[in-house]
Amino acid sequence: MQPITPKQYAQLFVPKLYTVLRGGYGWTELRADAIAGLTVAIVALPLAMALAIASGTTPEKGLYTAIISGFLISALGGSRVQIGGPTAAFIPVVFVVIQKFGFGGLILCTLLAGLMLIGAGLLRLGTLMKYMPQPVITGFTAGIAVSIFSSQVKDVLGLRMESVPAEFFERWSAYARHIATTQPAAVALAVLGLAIIIALRRWKPDWPGFLIALLVCTGVCAAFAMPAETIGSRFGNLPSSLPVFDIPHIPFERTFELLPSAFTIAFLAGVESLLSAVVADGMTGGRHRSNGELVAQGVANVGAALFGGLPATGAIARTATNIRAGGRSPVAGMLHAVFLLVFMLLLTPWMRYVPLAALAAVLLVVAWNMSEYQHFRHTMSAPKGDRLVLLLTFFLTVFFDLTIAIEAGIVVAAFVFMFRMADAFEVSSGIRLIDENGDDRAGGADPTQRARLPEGVEAFQISGPLFFGAASRLDELLDQFFQPPKVFILRMRLVPIIDASGVHALKTLFDRCRRRGIVLIISGLQSQPRQVASKMHLESREGELHFVADFESALQLAETLVDPDGTKATDA
Repeated sequence: MQPITPKQYAQLFVPKLYTVLRGGYGWTELRADAIAGLTVAIVALPLAMALAIASGTTPEKGLYTAIISGFLISALGGSRVQIGGPTAAFIPVVFVVIQKFGFGGLILCTLLAGLMLIGAGLLRLGTLMKYMPQPVITGFTAGIAVSIFSSQVKDVLGLRMESVPAEFFERWSAYARHIATTQPAAVALAVLGLAIIIALRRWKPDWPGFLIALLVCTGVCAAFAMPAETIGSRFGNLPSSLPVFDIPHIPFERTFELLPSAFTIAFLAGVESLLSAVVADGMTGGRHRSNGELVAQGVANVGAALFGGLPATGAIARTATNIRAGGRSPVAGMLHAVFLLVFMLLLTPWMRYVPLAALAAVLLVVAWNMSEYQHFRHTMSAPKGDRLVLLLTFFLTVFFDLTIAIEAGIVVAAFVFMFRMADAFEVSSGIRLIDENGDDRAGGADPTQRARLPEGVEAFQISGPLFFGAASRLDELLDQFFQPPKVFILRMRLVPIIDASGVHALKTLFDRCRRRGIVLIISGLQSQPRQVASKMHLESREGELHFVADFESALQLAETLVDPDGTKATDA
């Protein structure tokens, strides 16, 4: 990392709320944020309760987390539209921690994770998290989705069993032993909830499907006196008061035992929050402060723990909902927390009638969304090393432990990368893999590139391997131009090797170009990158994406695209 001045360092942690308010904030913005905040709160209400129950604790813990952490993440964070709260990614690790160490152990774990996140932000590690290998992220995310689905079988079938084991094989063995206790009423409510959510997503995507499904299922369950377990029958009456500063006994003597789980929570919170912020940037055209976002996530997790809540992070789906609903600033996220508090104070007496099978249906949909099966299938067409990392991370997450899965995935991805670099060094005809004291006069440089570009055409040359550590740089290319070009030439003759993350970055760049009406031309693609891109279905599209042999061909094609009639040449 390059050294920066104290003023520049402090700027990394300035909340976006301050930036927005300093730039002027009026009634129009407040009204838009209030509508967006209310919309997100309606979506977050059933999710918060469902996630808490799936994590092995009581529904109000999820509400407390959404309120406390949601407010702090928006107030202190480095993203304008980030929405924070409990997410499905934490369910497997939180469930195991509660079973092994009790809820007090989870509080300590969340506190430690919060401190780790604050430290990571202060050490400016936010930018490093962008370099996570895509197969690792896809693998553990899909594995978490399978774990969530597995955890909901009991409530979907209404099985009469005391508890659900944490281990995958023991869990399904317990399901098999109790399958005779299946309740038709629970199955019917789960199917009804799923049908409503799926139907609304297809025909009325702007409606709050989760909440409507819970309301309908609750009404049907009460009207027909269906013998299905509800929130009230399992947890009793929920508290209808403000969250209080009330910490249970914390087993500080077991701190070292909890460190691996705390690291996993911090890692998940950091990665998911920054992924969510990147998605938000893509939807809004903004730019987040990654290190400031990590510090805010850490403070929010410490705050949630001190009020008896769960781990929290930025929620991609709720953030996207906020943007689509018109959210313009962090005030929307803060108001979302306020609305959730109002809902909890007013609606708690009726929440006890919500059937658990309906909440399980909500989490089944969440698990399906998390699985990203299309992305998983797409990565399976990548080179063998990426497939190995993907499957290893996936199966370790499902069958063993999320912490082990992440560690093993990163280590194997590093070995795969080193193997590729060694192989590339042998066949790349002298192309440097590491640039040190680069010289413009070195072989491969083209000092005339800029002068030869027609009007409305921009070009960028990549040198070196395009792998998971460098792929994120591609996403910033289009932001370098004051005025978007008509044609963008990406010169890749000096790229000897590419992996799945590199192809994913190219696809992301192409999607951004297409949305802006920019034609992308990729020139000089070597053999290995061309084969990997072809296997992962990155192919030419007439008028949008073209592959050409060299820069000269790219210039000729660009001229015909910006001046199809040849009028400029004629005028000359």
